[in-house]
Amino acid sequence: MEKYETAKSILEKYNQEHLLSQYEKLNDEKKEYLLNQILNIDFEQINELYEDTKKEIEFGEEKIEPISYIDKEKLSNEEREKYYKIGSEEIKKGKLAVVTMAGGQGTRLGHNGPKGTYILNVKPSPKSLFEILCDNLKKAKEEYDVYIPWYIMTSRENNKHTVEFFEENNYFNYPKSDVKFFIQGELPMVDTNGKILLTEDGVIKEAADGHGGIFEAMFKNNVVEDMKKRNIEWIFVGPIDNPLAKMVDEVLIGLSKERNVLEAGKSLVKASPEEKVGVFCKKNGKPSVVEYTEITEDMARKKDENGNLVYGESHINCNMFNIKGLEIIGNQKLPYHSAFKKATYLNVNGEVIKPDEPNAYKFESFIFDAFNKLDDMLIFRVKREEEFAPVKNKEGIDSKDTAIELYNRFHERKN
Repeated sequence: MEKYETAKSILEKYNQEHLLSQYEKLNDEKKEYLLNQILNIDFEQINELYEDTKKEIEFGEEKIEPISYIDKEKLSNEEREKYYKIGSEEIKKGKLAVVTMAGGQGTRLGHNGPKGTYILNVKPSPKSLFEILCDNLKKAKEEYDVYIPWYIMTSRENNKHTVEFFEENNYFNYPKSDVKFFIQGELPMVDTNGKILLTEDGVIKEAADGHGGIFEAMFKNNVVEDMKKRNIEWIFVGPIDNPLAKMVDEVLIGLSKERNVLEAGKSLVKASPEEKVGVFCKKNGKPSVVEYTEITEDMARKKDENGNLVYGESHINCNMFNIKGLEIIGNQKLPYHSAFKKATYLNVNGEVIKPDEPNAYKFESFIFDAFNKLDDMLIFRVKREEEFAPVKNKEGIDSKDTAIELYNRFHERKN
């Protein structure tokens, strides 16, 4: 009862007593789970995040400028060979690790399960997104005789299913000891009055804290510590839903080492000034990404003397960090952004409410909010058809069909 009384007094302090309204109806396991949730929540933080939803977003004080980039296609053969050799040596020495962000479900694809378990009907035979990415690592093993450690960030919702999927598929013939799973952080969802919601099961409704949460999760789950034990220096961080993600990129590693930078990001040329993507830039002199909602139409259309868009380097969430850079970022808090969503919840009468309109805020951080924690960043422009085939939608643009076509075309050219 002591834990219950402690939780109750915390809730009274923050005017969230409704969170215990269904307590007596829960079984012992769920009671314990709910009390632990309450005791682990930073209610001051949740209050601040809720109050921030009432504020107008202002960008007026930020000085946004273009950022320089290196175009892979414009490197000379000598330069490319030089960087490739440097990167290859780093990989051979076991200095590279890969982190895949795989906390999402395949709901938008009509798939019941973790997004990484979604099967693409690629040639010569269908494969899951997880297996397609694992092929990168197996190819590197053939080439460099080294197993690259693979860290996979899951969510509380999909971790069990993800691990089971790997077990069922014998880890795609990759060593189990070199695949590590870790769980992304979560934050409670709140309604428009700042009240934290309950799930249909009567416990606190939480949502993943965004891909920017990867840094905190890596430290909390001893991922960075494990990397240091393995003498890792370079870490590629990318999404599960891009089957063309080049996770083992010798040239990028070589460039990053040669230029002595602690972070790098891959970019694509914007398809058009109107394309709704975040683009690399400098904000107040630091590397960053400017969202399409922040940029004026004039800035979006502005071209340089060669006719290229000044703000034309799209961020595709394929990033490289030096371990020293990760340690700097990991010691700093990233800002949270709110998103207004539809959320099913349990009211104080024990009734399940399924809203027709958005009714709750979820809070998430973005990986690019970490870029300005370091002074310099390498932007590496790559070709869309070689490294970007997002699987976001069930049909149409950035769907399984477009991804399959891009993947097959790329591998036909290579063969």
